[in-house]
Amino acid sequence: MRPMKFGVGQAVRRVEDARFVTGTGRYTDDFAPPGMINAVMVRSPHAHATLRVGDLSEVRAMPGVRLVLAGEDAKDLQDLPCLGPARNADGSKMPLPPYPIIARDHVRHVGDVVGMVVADTLAQAREAAEAFPAEYEPLPAAVGIAGAKAEGAALVWPQLGTNLAFDAAVGDKDETDAAFETAARVVSLTLVNNRVVANFLEPRACLAEIDAATGRVTLTLGSQGSHDVRDLVAQTLGWPEERLRVVTPDVGGGFGTKIFTYREYPLCALAAERLGAPVKWAADRTEHFVGDAQGRDNLTEAQMALDADGRFLALRVTIDADMGAYLSQFAPFIPSGGARMSPGAYDIPAVHARIRGWYSHTVPVDAYRGAGRPEAAYVIERLVDHIARELGETPDAVRAKNFIRPEQMPYRTKTGRTYDTGEFEGHMRRAMELAGWAGFEDRLAAARARGRIRGIGMACYIEACSGGGAETAEVSIERDGTALVKIGTQSTGQGHLTAYAQLVSQHLDLPVEKIRVVQGDTDQIKTGGGTGGSRSIPVGGASVAGASEMLATRLKELASDALEAAAADLEIAEGGVRVAGTDRAVSFADLAAKTPEGLAASHAWKPPEATYPNGTHVCEVEIDPDTGVTEVVGYVVVDDFGVTLNPLLLAGQVHGGVAQGIGQALQEHVVYDEGGQLVTASFMDYQLPRAADVPNFVFETRNVPSTTNVLGMKGAGEAGSIGASPAVMNAVADALHRAYGVRRIDMPATPQAVFQVIREAEGG
Repeated sequence: MRPMKFGVGQAVRRVEDARFVTGTGRYTDDFAPPGMINAVMVRSPHAHATLRVGDLSEVRAMPGVRLVLAGEDAKDLQDLPCLGPARNADGSKMPLPPYPIIARDHVRHVGDVVGMVVADTLAQAREAAEAFPAEYEPLPAAVGIAGAKAEGAALVWPQLGTNLAFDAAVGDKDETDAAFETAARVVSLTLVNNRVVANFLEPRACLAEIDAATGRVTLTLGSQGSHDVRDLVAQTLGWPEERLRVVTPDVGGGFGTKIFTYREYPLCALAAERLGAPVKWAADRTEHFVGDAQGRDNLTEAQMALDADGRFLALRVTIDADMGAYLSQFAPFIPSGGARMSPGAYDIPAVHARIRGWYSHTVPVDAYRGAGRPEAAYVIERLVDHIARELGETPDAVRAKNFIRPEQMPYRTKTGRTYDTGEFEGHMRRAMELAGWAGFEDRLAAARARGRIRGIGMACYIEACSGGGAETAEVSIERDGTALVKIGTQSTGQGHLTAYAQLVSQHLDLPVEKIRVVQGDTDQIKTGGGTGGSRSIPVGGASVAGASEMLATRLKELASDALEAAAADLEIAEGGVRVAGTDRAVSFADLAAKTPEGLAASHAWKPPEATYPNGTHVCEVEIDPDTGVTEVVGYVVVDDFGVTLNPLLLAGQVHGGVAQGIGQALQEHVVYDEGGQLVTASFMDYQLPRAADVPNFVFETRNVPSTTNVLGMKGAGEAGSIGASPAVMNAVADALHRAYGVRRIDMPATPQAVFQVIREAEGG
């Protein structure tokens, strides 16, 4: 691929940032059409209770109130679907309990929707919601995995007779058990992967508008893909898809949590239909905590069978995953699909993972940046470091001994994944070099002299992403000679407008400011898979590149007649087509003017297999033993993303993912009390990383092109969060083990948690 000024590999600055930094971005809550009225959700204050809704006439008569809905009013709506059920290990299908749009008879978590009020003003809607006559009889709650599993636990779904949602497996149990029987040694580790809240900058919102003439409803909302939301909202309402248009404007972060279709969307559409007026709902931050799907929340026991030389013989993993009260859209698939990445980057001859999902009286859990792959990487990378300590070997030596070697590629894991490329020891050694691993002892001694303890840790991850179905892109030349891209992925802050423009520029040689990208409108774009699983650039980008290449060929064919030259003698340059080596040229605008049917090309590309980005994170921490405060003092990432489209965008994605991984490792923690009350329901109690908590990163790539992607690219949107948490926690564990012999600590390693393990190690 030849280098182009604005093409692949160039560090082009983001064209969309001018709007964002000048305050001219437009998010859902910025829309306020004439006659707009406001919706407020009525939410349960109890984690588990019977529900009875009294007489609604007084609420309906309150000033400004236009509509009040309770469960009975929404009983004809279809439930929210679970699209990612797991299959039990015995081959049976898991039961799928209902997920009603408005709860009826029972509430199952704090924040469960029990009604909706629509009024002329937001203040009037809130006042009426306060008066909503919901009567509760509190019941015992099952909270957390331990609470859900306990004998005699309260049942979230009594008709099931258990809180067990599914019991799935991957790998070969008999083969794994046999390997364990012959092992010279078995090393075990139990780990908590703490529950977190996505906390994107922009809370969710929805605006529903009805066209009085046609009866069509337009939903404007922040999503990660308008087409899926349209299809599912139409399904819940029982409407044909063509009756609904979904528009996604600028989106202030998604992280997986904005993929899903939530209750508020069909409710707003229904309200707009009934009232004939625009209806807006917008969450505040606390509503985000109790109304949006949460992430992670696994308890995992991992065991590795080793031979006498410390080589891995078999891996056995048991994962317990909290589903919350309802099955969110892909919830069962997250731990069951993620478990397929349990072997990580290691050559393990036998693997078996058992995955159990549990219902609890808490907010539903679903995909959060990485969606099961961070959980898998966390387990194997923490376990490998633990093995190194048990064997008295260095972490890099254990890894190097057990890595899958480049000459083994393509390599099929015992969980059914086929890695196409990977040079794992290469990027590990490079990351260690950049981190100054060899000089750590000197830094450790200096820290001790200052009364601090210090640790260094690594994580060598591999993940699976950028697979799935086809994505279609259309690229056209407008009358003024500029280019227009239409594609059904969705930017939530990643920089798609710049990235897609670069792929067009690679083939049409236009500056990025002359290339416009349209996303997020189901009327303008026929199909779209949305954004998730790091697929937008490797999959959507491949479609954009293919359409651009087809369009370039078409332009040459048209210019061949205009210039009376063979197409083979023509080249695309500077917004036109010219005869190579001459100044004879015709502009794109002139060609467009001569083509009344329009100049456009469409291309759909379907990946034959996932891509497998991989890399090494090295983290160095310093801990104040008197307070338990941990400071990340050094951080290095060396990644293999196949081919780099834009190094600036790539670094931004990695930096953001690492920041989220640091947050989960050291700070973020969803806490419920024994009654199911969410204790951490605001930023007063839920800590996010601040600028001072995140170090300057050293980041570079050591790319090996993917053989499963037509551009050679590997997905990069989630990789930072996958490698970060285990690297940080391995560094914390290293510091605590060196200083106090501590052998286990879980996320989040908050000052309180670190202080406690130090005092316990000291016998206090």
